[in-house]
Parts: sequence; structure tokens; C-alpha cells
Amino acid sequence: MNPSPIIEIEGLTKTFRHATEAAVKGISFSINRNEIFGLLGPNGAGKTTTISMLCGLFPPSSGSIRINGRHFHQHLADFKKLIGIVPQDIALYPTLTARENLDFYGHMYGLKGADLKERRESWLIKLGLTDVGDRKISSYSGGMKRRVNLIAGVLHSPEILFLDEPTVGVDVQSRNVMIELLKEVNRAGTTIIYTSHHMEEAEDLCTTVSIIDYGKILDQGSPGELIARHPGCEDLESVFLNLTKRKLRNG
Repeated sequence: MNPSPIIEIEGLTKTFRHATEAAVKGISFSINRNEIFGLLGPNGAGKTTTISMLCGLFPPSSGSIRINGRHFHQHLADFKKLIGIVPQDIALYPTLTARENLDFYGHMYGLKGADLKERRESWLIKLGLTDVGDRKISSYSGGMKRRVNLIAGVLHSPEILFLDEPTVGVDVQSRNVMIELLKEVNRAGTTIIYTSHHMEEAEDLCTTVSIIDYGKILDQGSPGELIARHPGCEDLESVFLNLTKRKLRNG
């Protein structure tokens, strides 16, 4: 049986006001149900812009996005209930505790009562935060904030989870725990779309990788397929450097 796409993107373009060129330039690809799909690229390549359009944070300038065969922006309110978002910037209220933040996000997704409490406490235990759950977020380390940020995105068991650099700035132990839990979330049926600068992490986590630069898709396939397709490359990082070159980027 052929895998079925959950997300279909065709000719997706985004040009910001006053920009001299498009940030995303007519990209097309599909993401199969229950995949862990990695969108990888240098700074300013168009990763976050693409993710933001797929999340409904702003509309594309042209092109289409379909989720479950339906036009995304024509049914935005319905689809937002199916989506979880873990943004690159910490999206937590610093003067609230971790539990208060998670209750706030849970209520936004329609969770309440015993169900919300059970989900919240289960995730706090899994990410080693139950003993500090009543401390204000402002007192947390960067890695602790990242872990709460992740819980806020998965608390409602979304059908599709978007992660933009979810492990940036965290210690090795926190990163390993977060990656294993993302695999667990995926096994439970959630399709994951993920961006990262960590090539080794992406090679371990992703079933499919798409490499983007200057707003265009350069190549796509499983990590193994990409490595095999590029002679002399022994891992995903060497494929990435081969495609995007070694020029330093700003932005």
C-alpha cells in the first residue's frame, strides 16, 4: 500500500512587503501521514517562513497547501485544532509557573478538568519537570524552558506537530530526552515536521529530509537516499554542505 500524503504543497511562494526577492520560491512537495519530515537549511534559507505558512501564521503569496486533501487556508479554523506548534522562540508566560502555562495552553485546545491535569502531569514527569512545575518560568534555565515549550505543543495530542529548532541551546541530556519523546509521539500517530541545524540529530530522527536554500528545495529523500545520491558523502551533514556549500550566512 502506498503511503498517503497528509500535507500537499504546490508552488508555494512568499514575498514579504518591501522585500527585493521572495523568501520562498515556488516550492512543491508532499509529506506522508506519520512521517517525521525534516526541513533543513542554512540561516535565512526559508525554513521558518515555510513552517509559518504551513501553521497558518500568515498566508502564502501564491501556491496552495492541502491538509487531508482540503485547502488549508479555506478551512483554517478547523485545521488549527489538529496542529501543534513548538516555535523557535520560547512561547511561555515568564510570570506564570510551568503548570499554569500548560493549563493555559490546554484550555486553548479545549482540554479541561481531570484529562488536562493527567496529560500535564504525565508530560512533566516524562521531561523531568514535575518537582519544579510550580516555579515561575522566569526562574527556569534555557533547557527547562525548551522542555515546557515542547509540552505546550504536544499536550493536546495533535495530528500534525510543527517544530522549529526545538532543541536549540539545550544540553545533551535534555536533547536526548526530547528526541526520544518525539519518536514516541510519532509512534502514537502524530506526523512531525521539523527544522534543525543539528544534522546528526536530523539523520537519527527524520524519515524524510528536504534541504532548502535561498527559498528553493535542493534535494529530498530519506537520509540514506540522500547520502547514496551524493558521491563522497558519508553522512547527512556532508550532503548538506555539498548542496548548500560552505559560505557563511547571515540572517
